[in-house]
Amino acid sequence: MQKVGMINLIELKNFSIGRPKPMKYGDGKEITTGIRKETVEEAFLTTEGFRGDGVGDLRFHGGPDRAVCVYPFEHYKQWEEEFGQPLAPSSFGENITVTNMLEADIHIGDIFQLGESVIQVTQGRIPCSTITKRTNLPFLLKRMVETGFTGYLCRVLEEGTVRRDSKITLIEQHPQQVSILFANEIYFRAPKDIEGMQKILDVAQLAEEWREPLEKRLHKLVNVGAVQKVEN
Repeated sequence: MQKVGMINLIELKNFSIGRPKPMKYGDGKEITTGIRKETVEEAFLTTEGFRGDGVGDLRFHGGPDRAVCVYPFEHYKQWEEEFGQPLAPSSFGENITVTNMLEADIHIGDIFQLGESVIQVTQGRIPCSTITKRTNLPFLLKRMVETGFTGYLCRVLEEGTVRRDSKITLIEQHPQQVSILFANEIYFRAPKDIEGMQKILDVAQLAEEWREPLEKRLHKLVNVGAVQKVEN
C-alpha cells in the first residue's frame, strides 16, 4: 500500500451527530429527519455509522457505503455570501465539516485516518430537498448540483472513536484519481458521457448506490448506440 502525506492544513471544523427528529419548515409543515445534527465532543464510529447518529429515510441515506457524511467548510462562506444568510453548523446534515478537502481534490477510494477510525470515500453526495427545508433557501439545492459542491460519503474500514479535536490524515490516495467533482459533473450534468461513466465505474471502491444507476445508464446508451449503428 502506497502511503502519502497529509493534505495540507486539513482541519476538523465541526463534528456532529443526531437521531432523526421532527423539524418544522415552510408554512407550518413538519417532517422527521436526521439533518439537524448537533455538535458533540466524541462518538464511536462503526461500519454502520456513528453511534447516536441516524437518518430519516434509509432509501436515500445511510448504510455501510454511506456511513460518514463529509462537507467542505469552505463552501459555507460561498453560500453565505451568495445567499446573504448565515448558515448554522452542519446545515447540510454532515457528520464532519473540514477544511482543505474539496471535491476537486478528493477521489473515490481515497483512505483517511479519522481519529481512531479509518474511512474511505465512496461517492459524491446526492443532495435532497431536506436541505432546502432546513436552510429555507430554495435555490441552494440547484446551486449545489450546478457547482458540484455536494460533499461526499464514506465507508468505514476500521472502527474507532472520533473526537471533536481529532486529526484527519490522508493514508492513501486512490491511484485512478477520479475526483468527487468529476464524478458529480458526469452524474448530474453529463448523463450521456459514456467515457466519463466508464471511468467512474472502473473504480472498484465506488458505492453500489452510484454503481447501479450508472451501469443502467451506460447499458442503455450502449444498446441505443448499437441499434443506431445497425440501422445505419
